[in-house]
Amino acid sequence: MSQLEKVKELIELRAKARLGGGEKRIEAQHAKGKYTARERIAILLDEGSFEEFDMFVEHRCTNFGMEKTKFLGDGVVTGCGTIEGRLVYVFAQDFTVIGGSLSETMALKICKVMDYAVKVGAPVIGINDSGGARIQEGVNALAGYAEIFQRNIMASGVIPQISGIFGPCAGGAVYSPALTDFILMTEGTSYMFLTGPKVVKTVTGEDVTQEDLGGASVHTTKSGVAHFSVPNEDEGLSLIRQLFGFLPSNNMEEAPRRECTDPIARMDDLLNEIIPDNPNKAYDMYEVIGAVIDNGEFLEVHSHYAKNIIIGFARMNGQSVGIVANQPKYMAGVLDINASRKAARFVRFCDAFNIPLVTLVDVPGFLPGTGQEYGGVIVHGAKLLYAYGEATVPKVTVTLRKSYGGSHIVMSCKQLRGDINYAWPTAEIAVMGADGAAEVLYAKDIKEAGTPEKQAEVAAAKKDEYNKQFSNPYNAARYGYIDDVIEPRNTRFRVTRALEQLRTKKQVNPAKKHDNLPL
Repeated sequence: MSQLEKVKELIELRAKARLGGGEKRIEAQHAKGKYTARERIAILLDEGSFEEFDMFVEHRCTNFGMEKTKFLGDGVVTGCGTIEGRLVYVFAQDFTVIGGSLSETMALKICKVMDYAVKVGAPVIGINDSGGARIQEGVNALAGYAEIFQRNIMASGVIPQISGIFGPCAGGAVYSPALTDFILMTEGTSYMFLTGPKVVKTVTGEDVTQEDLGGASVHTTKSGVAHFSVPNEDEGLSLIRQLFGFLPSNNMEEAPRRECTDPIARMDDLLNEIIPDNPNKAYDMYEVIGAVIDNGEFLEVHSHYAKNIIIGFARMNGQSVGIVANQPKYMAGVLDINASRKAARFVRFCDAFNIPLVTLVDVPGFLPGTGQEYGGVIVHGAKLLYAYGEATVPKVTVTLRKSYGGSHIVMSCKQLRGDINYAWPTAEIAVMGADGAAEVLYAKDIKEAGTPEKQAEVAAAKKDEYNKQFSNPYNAARYGYIDDVIEPRNTRFRVTRALEQLRTKKQVNPAKKHDNLPL
């Protein structure tokens, strides 16, 4: 065979590999409103940047006549490319090839790109669309999953890992995305569950659809497993690109800085008036976030889950920052199990990847009740406390209004190594609110007042007295727990300047094999 013939053969083999499971299956994929693996990669990466690996890999299984059914690439497309010019490794499962089911060789392909990613310090993005383990391969497929999981674990905190669920992801397969940093799901076409509807029906008698058991809505609102849901794949791939822009390539680097077109000294008079005079009245924390960050551009994470706390990425003077903020508009901004877990994991991610933390505090306490106590709110609240106390990245905290009791401590207080802690003049930093404090401190005085009317008068007077003495930021400022009381409309400038001051911060935790986070 001449060289030209060999080149022609290569071109033909490449064309065959790019067809995956063939035209009919590609048409079936499109009919479901889904792209193929290669189409997804082409949309995700910069045009022309993708370099594919292992295009000619085939499975090795001979059970159940599988030797007669072979496809080049074996159900997953792997390689590297760039997003906004930055290197990233990708793998995308190909549902047109044996339902995207995982074989031993498919696992080896995925493991190879993950190993490359860790070796060179680049993020890895996995796009999941698979019917699960390839049953014909038995324990080899299970071993393949375990090899992938081990790499997810070793890469955790070293390189960012992002999972896009663009189709089925069931059984043991769900553990790989669960071990990554962020999970994105498409509405109506993706689902995740350990045991499917048939097994659920057999074991528990429950009738449930795939969507109700593990659809995007379930995992972004109820379980908290997924961080983002999108109506279609185009928006999903665009969102992954947007998220990528806030992250560094690895744990030894900082996130890329963008040119800031928003003046850092910009003042927003809205902030001077946003806190209601009535302490029981809500306001919208999103307005505060939008007024403080660059150009109001905020990428919220977990927006539909535990809405009493807001987390997400923004920029301050072009620098990527993680925002954690209580939301008074939802459940009065109270902390509970889900909010604590949600914020704790985000704080730990930011700390692992050198992203400074800006915390906006308005928290009345932890949610009371048997449901929370039986659910282990003590341990879950401790996760948030632990995450802030462990974090060594720059931490700037602004207390806007309420900051009571244990919830004051866990929201990046000075004693948990908060670097710069500001407060608005409306801040109330105390063990508890005036109502509860008056009942405890002045119970005897109130009781001895006589008639119910007199008791009410004394109680009101004592509440006022307590408010004047403690429900202001100056008491905490006297002890240095608050570095400065600032004018609300000046928050953007003060936080930005604090972050600039902390750019060269170096803090190291004691040497240890690993910590024992309260799980």
